[in-house]
Parts: sequence; C-alpha cells; structure tokens
Amino acid sequence: MTSVRFVAIGDSFTEGVGDERPDGSPRGWADLTAEGWATALEEPIQYANLAIRGRLAWPVVDEQLEDALALRPTHLSFNGGGNDMLRPGTKTERIVDAFVTVARRCQEEGVTPILLAGADPSDGLPLSRVIRRRGDALTAAVTQRMRRTDGIVWAVNWTDERLRDPAFWSPDRLHMNARGHHRVAARVLDALGLPVPADWWELGDPHEPHLTNREYYRAHVTPWVRRRLTRRSSGDGRLPKFGAWTTIDPAA
Repeated sequence: MTSVRFVAIGDSFTEGVGDERPDGSPRGWADLTAEGWATALEEPIQYANLAIRGRLAWPVVDEQLEDALALRPTHLSFNGGGNDMLRPGTKTERIVDAFVTVARRCQEEGVTPILLAGADPSDGLPLSRVIRRRGDALTAAVTQRMRRTDGIVWAVNWTDERLRDPAFWSPDRLHMNARGHHRVAARVLDALGLPVPADWWELGDPHEPHLTNREYYRAHVTPWVRRRLTRRSSGDGRLPKFGAWTTIDPAA
C-alpha cells in the first residue's frame, strides 16, 4: 500500500458539488487535493471520500467518522457546519464540539486531521449579514478552542476574501464552481507543505451562467425551502462517491 491514505468526510463542500465533471458527477477540492498530492509525491496515493451533500455537522461525525477511521487512513479531512448555519437556532459551540471530536478521534487512532472552514458565500445569499455573522463566530470559536491542539493541518477558507468573489461560485451561489474548488485545493496542498500548480490559485473564468434574481429564486431558493418544509435533504438516498480506497496516480 502507498504511503499516503487520505480520506475525506463532510457535506456537499467536500463531496464537490458545484464542480461537476462532464458526466455530471461531482469532483471538487478533495479529489483535486488527492491528485495534487500524488503528483507532488510522484507516486500513487490511496483516496476515499465519504462526504454526502446536505449533512449537518453532527450527522457527518455520527455517520462517516468511524467508517473513515476503519479504513486506517494516514490523513482525514473534515469540514462541517455550513448547512447548520442556514438553519435557525444554530448552536455554535455544538458545531465546535464536532470539530473537537474529529480531532480527538484522529489523534487516538494516529491519524493526521485536516480541518477546513468552508469559503464565505454570504455576499450572494439572502440573509447575507446573518450568515456571515454566524460564519465569523464559528471560525473564531473553532480557532480559539483548538489553537493549542498540536498536529492539526488547518485550511481556514472562510477568511480568504478572494473566495468571496462571485467568479468562484456556481449559479446556486451556495456551492463553489471549478475555480473555487481549485483554489481551496491549492490552500489545502499549501497547508500540507506541498507544491501547488500555479494556475490553481486563479483558474481561468469557467463562464458560469448569470441568473437574474427571479431565475435564481425559482431554480435554487424555492427547492431549498421546499426541502426544509418537508424535512428532506438533498443527500437523502445518496451513497459516498468513493466509499472504499481508490488509487490516485500522479498527473501526467
């Protein structure tokens, strides 16, 4: 087995929603990180991705963490809380507890945790001030609670002001496009101390279609509200895209 075994857990951000391949399957920052990692090492790595879109922070921990650790990875990435922030009554400390639990279990199993904060989408969303305030509070709370914890690889994308630019976001304004996911992958590789392909920081414009506010609400906000009212999730019935190890070869 190769020296690096990287497993990712989380929600749509880690699943790669917004950065779809031609066949419609999500790629995203975690897939790109695995590719960049293998290329930097000039050898294959093992990669798994258990993330499911729509999951809140604690369901990610409860449903994915132990399955991920059972794969015996060398590195495990976690992001959560983005979906929590869109719901009323969000308890910031409860989300922080999820980060603490992931870091603790990784350290108990001898796994290096890679902890991420998602990028800030608030400029393009309804209730933008509320969402940014919650994101600022969550980022500060996680950092303060865990700043003295050794052995964590941090990729705090929330504070990257460049990622607030609409050019990094898909038409739904909630998920990043290929340009955004490449920049996040660049930040993760950089946090790991690995070389980053220069164009990943500022990938060429993917020419995402611009939606009027009416089109945006009809196509994206109304379905989201409908799911909330019916207590459904966009991830219901979905399986992880890489639930077992897959070999990632260096890029040509």
